[in-house]
Amino acid sequence: MSRIIGVISGKGGVGKTTITANISAALALKFGKRVTAVDCNLTTSHLGMHFGIFFYPKTFNDFLKGTASINDVIFPHGTGVNILPASLNLADLVGIDMYEMREKLHNSLKDSDFVFLDAAPGFGKEAISAIRACHEALLITTPDLPAVTDVLKAKSVLEQMNVQSIGLIVNKVTGKKFELSLEEIAQTTCLPIIGSIPFSFEFSESLTSKTPLVAYRQNSRASIEIFKVAASIAGEAYKEPSPLQRIFSNIFKL
Repeated sequence: MSRIIGVISGKGGVGKTTITANISAALALKFGKRVTAVDCNLTTSHLGMHFGIFFYPKTFNDFLKGTASINDVIFPHGTGVNILPASLNLADLVGIDMYEMREKLHNSLKDSDFVFLDAAPGFGKEAISAIRACHEALLITTPDLPAVTDVLKAKSVLEQMNVQSIGLIVNKVTGKKFELSLEEIAQTTCLPIIGSIPFSFEFSESLTSKTPLVAYRQNSRASIEIFKVAASIAGEAYKEPSPLQRIFSNIFKL
């Protein structure tokens, strides 16, 4: 049975889609898992772009409308991840019943080990539909007060909907004194922090290269932290590259 995991954030801009793409790719690349990533943010869909998918004849919107089968809207990526992109055209929102998402996904993606639902930020109809469709949830925040405050709201929503929280990923960490520390975030949210991802311009580089960072530069600091998170979620062992391997990879941009 697939583990359907919602990737949730209370506010936009915390890097939720970036984390979705990279954890999905990490599980497929490093641990050989069958992974499907679904863009459930139908109004501002970006997940496909992180895999270099910009134009597609059929989308997740068509699947939800019942005008396309699941096989029509799955796009395999070189990382091993199957992508279900949403349409970039707002007109394609017409005729969609968001509350059918749960049943449609549960019935169609049974062959995946992991299904990641990239939810819309906040707690509107799109986000709630994605939360309703998942078994578990990863919460994403940045180390600042507004984002962490919204984690508390997200945690409350998950509890009300009986969705288990795997934990919290703190993204875009710089280590500056003005940031909330991991200890402060953990104490405030009462959630386990399962990942601390450093801020890196390499994420933007990888986006331009049309592939997630864990495939674009596997031995970067950010990639290593994402591999750790993926290993934790999958219950797998992960051996970090040695300092020499990291130096070699930095020289040759691996």
